[in-house]
Amino acid sequence: MKISRIFIINRGEIAVRIIRTCKVLGIETVLAVSEADQQSLPARLADKTVCIGPANAAQSYLNIPIIITAALSVGADAVHPGYGFLAEVSELAQACNENGLIYVGPQADHIAKMGNKLVARAIAEECGVPVLPGSEKVSSVEEVIQTIEKIGLPIMLKAAAGGGGRGMKIVTSKDQVKTVFESASAEAKAAFGDGTMYVEKYIANARHIEVQILGDKFGNVLHLGERDCSTQRRHQKLIEEAMAPLISEELRQEIRNAAVTLAKNIAYENAGTVEFIVDQDEATFYFLEMNTRIQVEHPVTEAVTGIDLIQEQIHVAEGEALRLAQSAIAFSGHSIECRINAEAPEEGFRPTPGMITRWEMPQGPGVRVDTHCYQGYTVPVYYDSMIAKVIVHGNDRAHAIQRMLVALDEFSVEGIQTTIPFLKQVLHDKDFVSGNVNTRLLEKVLV
Repeated sequence: MKISRIFIINRGEIAVRIIRTCKVLGIETVLAVSEADQQSLPARLADKTVCIGPANAAQSYLNIPIIITAALSVGADAVHPGYGFLAEVSELAQACNENGLIYVGPQADHIAKMGNKLVARAIAEECGVPVLPGSEKVSSVEEVIQTIEKIGLPIMLKAAAGGGGRGMKIVTSKDQVKTVFESASAEAKAAFGDGTMYVEKYIANARHIEVQILGDKFGNVLHLGERDCSTQRRHQKLIEEAMAPLISEELRQEIRNAAVTLAKNIAYENAGTVEFIVDQDEATFYFLEMNTRIQVEHPVTEAVTGIDLIQEQIHVAEGEALRLAQSAIAFSGHSIECRINAEAPEEGFRPTPGMITRWEMPQGPGVRVDTHCYQGYTVPVYYDSMIAKVIVHGNDRAHAIQRMLVALDEFSVEGIQTTIPFLKQVLHDKDFVSGNVNTRLLEKVLV
């Protein structure tokens, strides 16, 4: 079924991104907005906007009954969740199915299975994808200690029901177990409504590498290469790149093949990302999790492949077979994305909402800015602090780094503090420049 009107239930730059692709496809857009977002850029760009509730996300962007009612009232054919908010909540996909709405994303059972990290880990094991030594769910300090005695220290305690760094804690000694277990479980319970924890071996010299996949309802699955997302702070990605630097071609292909194998095993549909941890000391990789949605960092994949991933999401949701063959996907050059946040790095990355009094974006060959901001826009206090993504494409990694440095120099924002100066510091770091990155790089830069 062809989609003629799509209901976008998100905000910020991803809403702008979806609207622009829909315009190219000739699809009418209706944007769901909270009271705080009625004057936003995506609200200006959409064909129509519908206010679905107050600024509080629980009463607007996370309110499934209101969203379904609104989508039906405007005569939408489909719902696109973007990322964050309800994008990995199976109840939304199920509600769309029950109400005759096309959900632009995977099937509800795929979201549910892969959203539970323990279930996802078991599925990976079943199809021969390597997983980190660890445990099933742990319900007590004693069970954590038993696991430590089997696999050794350090370990990572993780929330079974969530991601994004919440409910994740490193344990380096048995003396820490009680305090860390109670803290992580409480954090998981508060964030996801489920305090279930499990244990995995912690890899100190780790790279975070993920593979973009696409699947259709006919059982076809392909990959669009990998991204390196190792440059993180507290498990939150700040800089992403494609392709991953300094890994062997053999390891690269093994990681890509593992992602496709996993997705095929569950007959996955639409866009998704399979994430892996690479142990650089051992040159081995392990399954981490699967994100059943479009990723914040998808533009770097678009830059090196020339493929519009939002467009492919929509075509698959319409019931079409993949329009791409693996052999036809070519990778060109190197791409880097920097997330620009309204934060003060020198103050512990304190959020800095407020009015933007100056907003001049970089331009030029190989430079793309995805944003919802403009001069005079007030960054609200209610939501994520990301205000833009700068994406560059270069002939190779060194060229892309230089292009990003120029772009960040040209990005002028006043009225609020941003992470631009900090990102430039990272891009000048000798280890980053050499490609010698791991998930602890920013700990060194921040010293």
